[in-house]
Amino acid sequence: MRIYPDRLDEHLAGQLAAVYLISGDEPLQLGECGDAIRHAARAAGYTTRDVLEAGSGFDWQQLTAAAAAFSLFGDKKIIDLRIPGGKPGADGSRALSAYCEDPPPDTLLLLTLPKLDRQQPNSKWFKAIDRLGVTIQVWPIEAGRLPRWIEQRLRQAGIRPSRDAVRMLAERVEGNLLAACQEIDKLVLLHGSGPLDAEQLAAAVADSARYDVFELVDSALRGDAARAVHILDGLRGEGSAPSVVLWALHREIRTLAAISTDVAQGMSTDHAINRAKVFRKRTGLVRQGVDRLRTAQWLGLLDACHVADAAIKGVNRQSAWTLLERITLALCGQPRMTAAG
Repeated sequence: MRIYPDRLDEHLAGQLAAVYLISGDEPLQLGECGDAIRHAARAAGYTTRDVLEAGSGFDWQQLTAAAAAFSLFGDKKIIDLRIPGGKPGADGSRALSAYCEDPPPDTLLLLTLPKLDRQQPNSKWFKAIDRLGVTIQVWPIEAGRLPRWIEQRLRQAGIRPSRDAVRMLAERVEGNLLAACQEIDKLVLLHGSGPLDAEQLAAAVADSARYDVFELVDSALRGDAARAVHILDGLRGEGSAPSVVLWALHREIRTLAAISTDVAQGMSTDHAINRAKVFRKRTGLVRQGVDRLRTAQWLGLLDACHVADAAIKGVNRQSAWTLLERITLALCGQPRMTAAG
């Protein structure tokens, strides 16, 4: 059965299928569809999850073994299978077809892969999945539909935008859905909830245009300490709220800490970055950051963010901007600060 991404929540409110396949090259929707299925499965009692990455040289017997393995406690299980190359190959085709012919009980198979080519929907393995379960093909949001999508996202965040504000934001993000989400997150911090017209949007954009917090993060990931500190000083001089700066830093550090943890546990860096739903254009920067620090240092930086948050709230007497500078330098790989304190 094929369904559209915007009907997925409605489907997940009912009986879950045995198999789900999500395909496409738009990372935000691809990630959100996967998250929605995993969330619904957990709510339905699927408490364990096996993650398999079918890259080059993958042994498809791993899928057979995961399907045959039963929990000692009788837990329902998700098999989270990623196919980054997009094609399972001959062995994978046979394994997926065989799985669908006799699906194991209390198991949900979730496949994620890039955009399908023209031949794949006609393949035996795809047809088997389509008969047994649900296939979801993700497509980029067309320019004509983008304003409506942005308005829905703004309203979900508690902002009631005017038509001109929606149009202005759509022009600013130029079809990049991840960028749109970042802009909306930033608007929530800078503007708060409630009505939003074009003038208010322009003012919020202007507040962060010269020394943007996202450029601060990217400069730090590049290891450009001089530029990162210069941007931080600019943000402070222009009266930017330290909570906005901390939000951007903490958001990135949390993501990189999760990636570093996955890599330390044996996952490939590519898989870990993909799992974190990093926008494709930023994967190089994120990889630089992950390689720069050890997992313990990333976790230490999360602790440092909590200390900075306490300083911003007046819980301790430390300078919030000094702590933000230390965190920024640590992101750059400077030795003077890699943990709280």
